Amino acid sequence: MNELFDLVDVGNGALYLAPVFALYAIVAAVVGDRLERPAWVLSARNALYAVCGLLIVVSLALVYAFLVKDYSVFYVFQNTRNSQSLFYTWTAFWGGNAGSLLFWATSLAIFASIAVTTNWRSQFRLMPYVIAILMTIALFFILLMVLVSNPLRRMDFVPPDGRGLNPLLQDPGMAFHPPLLLTGYMSMSIPYAFAMAALLSGRLDASWIRATRRWTLTAWGLLSLGLLFGAWWAYRVLGWGGYWGWDPVENVALIPWLAASAYIHSVIVTEKRQMLRVWTMVLVILSFELSIFGTFIVRSGVITSVHSFAQSAIGPWFFSFLGATTILSFFVLWYRLPRITTRRRLESVLSRESGFLFNNLLLLALVFATIVGVLFPMLSELFTGVQITVGPPFYNKVNGPMLLTLMALMGLGPLLPWRRLTRQQLWRRFRWPAAVFLVVLVVLGVILRQFWPVLAFATSAFTGATVIQEFVFGVVARRSLTQESWLQALFRLMERARGRYGGYLVHLGLVFIAFGVIGSQFYDLERGITLAPGESATVGRYTLTYLSLGTEQSSHERTVYARLAVDRDGRPWQELVPRRRFLTGFEEQPVSLPALHTSLVEDLYIVLTGWDDSGASFFVFVKPMVLWIWIGGFVLVVGGLIAWWPERHPVAATARAPARPAPQEGHSHV
Repeated sequence: MNELFDLVDVGNGALYLAPVFALYAIVAAVVGDRLERPAWVLSARNALYAVCGLLIVVSLALVYAFLVKDYSVFYVFQNTRNSQSLFYTWTAFWGGNAGSLLFWATSLAIFASIAVTTNWRSQFRLMPYVIAILMTIALFFILLMVLVSNPLRRMDFVPPDGRGLNPLLQDPGMAFHPPLLLTGYMSMSIPYAFAMAALLSGRLDASWIRATRRWTLTAWGLLSLGLLFGAWWAYRVLGWGGYWGWDPVENVALIPWLAASAYIHSVIVTEKRQMLRVWTMVLVILSFELSIFGTFIVRSGVITSVHSFAQSAIGPWFFSFLGATTILSFFVLWYRLPRITTRRRLESVLSRESGFLFNNLLLLALVFATIVGVLFPMLSELFTGVQITVGPPFYNKVNGPMLLTLMALMGLGPLLPWRRLTRQQLWRRFRWPAAVFLVVLVVLGVILRQFWPVLAFATSAFTGATVIQEFVFGVVARRSLTQESWLQALFRLMERARGRYGGYLVHLGLVFIAFGVIGSQFYDLERGITLAPGESATVGRYTLTYLSLGTEQSSHERTVYARLAVDRDGRPWQELVPRRRFLTGFEEQPVSLPALHTSLVEDLYIVLTGWDDSGASFFVFVKPMVLWIWIGGFVLVVGGLIAWWPERHPVAATARAPARPAPQEGHSHV
């Protein structure tokens, strides 16, 4: 064990050394810029690299402690045990407070190193403040670990076994959902740092926007994947038949995604028309602060949630950091306001600029409404002494109409030209999407006879039609010039305008997701049944016959399962087997493993809820169109990746040349 103890001690030493280098990087970068000492700025960059290396050492020490199950490390004792598999021992790294903070800080240091290196020459005038801001954020997380939640803290004794990871976290989703969300939160630090560097340095041209375009898309994409994997995980594991419950921790992951979406749209107007510059700055600050807010809610334990960690002493630290950075950021923005305010005004309500603005206002309204729902339990407890939870009915009534309006704007936006819309453009661009809207509205209205879901389906179909129309118009125009095949013209079109058509695919993915959400929310069936062996029950078009109960036993877990023969539309169909898993040491926390059959039309979802000698109880869900949510998520991610991918023929750089050349390597003080 001496070697292990030495390795953990090395990790602890690296953790305590990291804030020294982070603080040095902050001071050297700012002073170097003020005194016009480029070598000092280079020294600050090297200190940033040192922080990155030190945090990687800390992370490797924790991973090794997990792999060898060194229970003298309290965090290892908390999150693994002898019977825990290697896979879940590894994913336990981010299973608790201390490890997730280390993951956040290490990821930030790595991303900061990449961002500074790739922009060192082209954005050297901003680099001092970029380094200072990124290291200030990293310093906060490092100090949290040093002073409050050390992932390598030792105990005075070595227990023979650990407590183990929560059974709900012992699922393959643990390898994707938490790290994706944490990395998504963290990634918003990069565009925020560049924006604040532009404000602090007074270099307010659009070069910082171009430098952070792909970083913003990276953060947005990671948050998107995190939300999708979280919904998939909840659907598969929690056994309640749903994928989104408006839980507070789900909401605080959605909030920065909404703000980042607004920021991405605002940037387009700023680059194309030199408008909404103040709005763009506000949105990038909000996106970052809301990412910190999301991390604060999850880590502080101030709100009860199935996703949140236990009560923690880091809550006041996060609250203080959030408040300080918000106040300082908006103060700097206010100070620079005269230099970024433009005199350009919207020329018409029916223009693409207006569409983007209304889109952003709706996204921020959604952010505000969701924050109110998240904070209401805390506020009610503060003023009344009773914590009143805001549930799905609130969000469905408040957010539902706004989401429907946002879907309509997603369809209108691509149809609107810049500046103003003429009558000829109105007819040419709107006739086919409007026809699709009316046909779907009438046909589904006759069939379904429900106002809101029919309107939602028709609005989503309208938006989908606008996206398809944009692709068709683009391909037809290209074929008329090049005589390419339809498929070749489509690929060439997307290749030459990746940002535009990648964005359209993102919109199409959201349309598919909307179809899935509408179908599964308005037309689902739910029924609880109790059956004796050989007895049958009918739910929708399915007849379930209980066959038998069985048990599987291993050294790590016991699984109880029930066999059900299922007939569909009166014909024998297949056998489904819902399960209930009891992990060794966590028998009081069983995990449901629903039997799930999925198709483009609907899912049959069966949960085993109880059993005895006389029979078994089940909860049965028929959920229409859920698969379209996962299909839409895939299309959304592909579209985001296409928009992120570098252009093959980039536009000539327009960034101003730096006033001072970047210093040569070898003149550093570190």
